[in-house]
Amino acid sequence: MAAVALATVASLLSLSGCGTSAADSGTGSTVTVRIPDPGNAGVLALGKKDGSLARELAKVHAKVEWTGSSGPFAPAAQALNADQLDIAVGSITSGITSLSQKPGFAFFTATAPDPAGEGILVRNGSGIGSVKDLVGRKVAVNQGGTGEYLLLKALAKEGIAPDKVRRVYLRPDQTAAVFNAGQVDAWAVWATYSVTEIGSGKAHFVADGRAIGSDNYSLTAVRTAFAEEHPQVVKALYRYLHDGSVKEKRDPAAYLNVNTDTGPEALTGEAKRVQVEFTRQGATVEPITDADIKRFRDVARFYADHKVTPAEVDVAAHLLDVTRLS
Repeated sequence: MAAVALATVASLLSLSGCGTSAADSGTGSTVTVRIPDPGNAGVLALGKKDGSLARELAKVHAKVEWTGSSGPFAPAAQALNADQLDIAVGSITSGITSLSQKPGFAFFTATAPDPAGEGILVRNGSGIGSVKDLVGRKVAVNQGGTGEYLLLKALAKEGIAPDKVRRVYLRPDQTAAVFNAGQVDAWAVWATYSVTEIGSGKAHFVADGRAIGSDNYSLTAVRTAFAEEHPQVVKALYRYLHDGSVKEKRDPAAYLNVNTDTGPEALTGEAKRVQVEFTRQGATVEPITDADIKRFRDVARFYADHKVTPAEVDVAAHLLDVTRLS
């Protein structure tokens, strides 16, 4: 069933080539692909700085327009739906909640769950030594996204009813101050935010993604109409992201502090070491497989069972097999 579902979506994107645009076919026009600015780290950040992404896209008669900035997937999904973005990166967890709202996008790459960089973060000396110690406590999560998923998944694994822990819904970029002030007891979070906290020497994971059994994949989304019109551009982006992720895993430090090694965007000292270690343990960008789809469905069912979504979202209806685009 999974293979059929994936192929069905891909067929909507003109696998025979009839949907290839003038830009893709080499007639001289150039298509613009809008991507959130990647900031100071990662494959896209380095690709922006050294021009390698521009060179690869030029081969399929495309160019990048950096629009806004990278961040949580929920607003990026809204921008995709509103024809303000063409490409964005997010987690399957935040993706599922966005897919429940008449999406105009599909996912075309998958990166396996982060075993080390996401989890339940607690302050050193908090007295919280296990997930069971969260009972009766307040835990910061981003609603409907990675944080809420990680907390619910951790509680389920320990047989703890969700209502035994108070979820405090906060935006991820506003949570650090609340967490460090002791206004919440724990923070369900991922590497974008956990690295700085762990690197400060003042916090640690009481359970990481591996211990939780997380199925929280990272995915790349494309605006559906863009994929229909420019399949070769999507395929070129996949190849670039895949090859870059392989290099990044081999040499993580080369993809940090791309634009500056000072200021709030830079990672230094212990935080830099932590990020390097997390990246080495992480996965690479790959096409979506049948095995991935099964795990996506497990997350969708989990969300529905826990009333995060009103019903189980059909994730497979919004996936592309990038290996079959032509």
